[in-house]
Amino acid sequence: MDAPPALSPDVLASLPPAVVALIDWQAGQIRLLTARVAELEAKLGKNPTNSSKPPSATHPRDKATPSKAKSGRARGGQPGHDKHDRALIPTEQCQDVVPCVPSECRRCGRPLAGVDPEPLRQQVWELPEIRPLVTEYQRHRLVCACGCSTCGDLPPGVPAGQAGPRLIAFAGLLMACFRQSKRRAAQFLSLILNQPATAGWMVLLQGRASDAVLPAYHELAARLPAQPVLHVDESPTKEGQSKSWVWTFVAATFSFFACRTSRAADVPQELLGTDYAGVVHCDRARMYWAFGRLQWCWAHLKRDFQALIDSSCATAKRLGHDLRAPTKELFALWQKVRDGTMSRRAFRRRMRPVRQRVDALLLRGYYNARTRGFCKELVEHGEHLWTFVDVDGVEPTNNAAEQALRQAVIWRKLSFGTQSASGSRFVERLLTVIETCRRQSRNVFAWLVEAVQAHTNRQPVPSLLPTL
Repeated sequence: MDAPPALSPDVLASLPPAVVALIDWQAGQIRLLTARVAELEAKLGKNPTNSSKPPSATHPRDKATPSKAKSGRARGGQPGHDKHDRALIPTEQCQDVVPCVPSECRRCGRPLAGVDPEPLRQQVWELPEIRPLVTEYQRHRLVCACGCSTCGDLPPGVPAGQAGPRLIAFAGLLMACFRQSKRRAAQFLSLILNQPATAGWMVLLQGRASDAVLPAYHELAARLPAQPVLHVDESPTKEGQSKSWVWTFVAATFSFFACRTSRAADVPQELLGTDYAGVVHCDRARMYWAFGRLQWCWAHLKRDFQALIDSSCATAKRLGHDLRAPTKELFALWQKVRDGTMSRRAFRRRMRPVRQRVDALLLRGYYNARTRGFCKELVEHGEHLWTFVDVDGVEPTNNAAEQALRQAVIWRKLSFGTQSASGSRFVERLLTVIETCRRQSRNVFAWLVEAVQAHTNRQPVPSLLPTL
């Protein structure tokens, strides 16, 4: 509906002052409410493609229909596709072999003798009945003729409690890697492994696993300030009744997690030092600005440009469309660098016009009142957009940190955080072990068993740093 024509000065002059004041007040309210409606509509338009909202925040029914047309084929394997069977293991590796030899002919009933040199083989896999291995240590107490009693010592390496290293490691991974609650983990041990367990006992095992990996965790923390490039990100969680954050620092060969009740710059400065000389790969959050050299994530920028396209402002929409084109070209060139079809030198040369075009577009938006707020920090700190072009080993996106943090986010959504500081220590240490072993293609269970065994024997815990 079109707005009515404005009142002329003559008409306003003929009205009583109280009426004029009321008209001015109503006009001000209309402006405020119009701005508020526009703000709320912009929030309703936020989705994972134009904001930092995760894909899981969108209901499956609200997701956009894919642009690719349906093929019309039924789900599942198509007629004529190659059959995939589980490969048979050698007969010598089977625990039991049952020969099925016919005794008589299926047509005439005559007796049959001999064996088939190449019989049809069918292997059936089954879970054995799981029974815990229980070892009882009997400490005899003997009394000397002098009246003094002496008790026998436990052999070296025997844990003080009732759980061995493999059980401690398995319980820790059940809660940290497979994201089971303490009650569910205890139920699994009791029902499947025939190992009596309670939720309270799982807390005890959690603490022992956490203590076992502490030396390796501290070793990685000491190596963080020496890393040339670090991907950093954080996600909110809870510690008791307090708000907390899970921080992740992803280096080339390991990932490091820390749970803190602060989201300020003091957390990365505590772990990296105030004079960190490497490159911090991050989003545009201001707590990272305390470090000298940054690389702002272009995946976030791509979503921000899409938000401009989705806005109701024609100026912002035009700027978003103009910025999206060089962004696509940027990612296309980077893909060639990653797959080895383009050298770094050629990439830098091809990026010069892309960089000039983006800088010019941001400068155009900087001098426009409608887009100045968006472009201000991108223009004034534009060097943080192009570190990946000038420095080898730096990528345009912060996907490494977001992928590592995803495990912590899923854990937080299932557990709603921790109840104490000791629980947070368990989470940060075990997530560090799990994600680092994943990056290095190491068996996390085998490493954790070795760490618990070494801690029990008071020996050096194995390192999480890759061996050369």
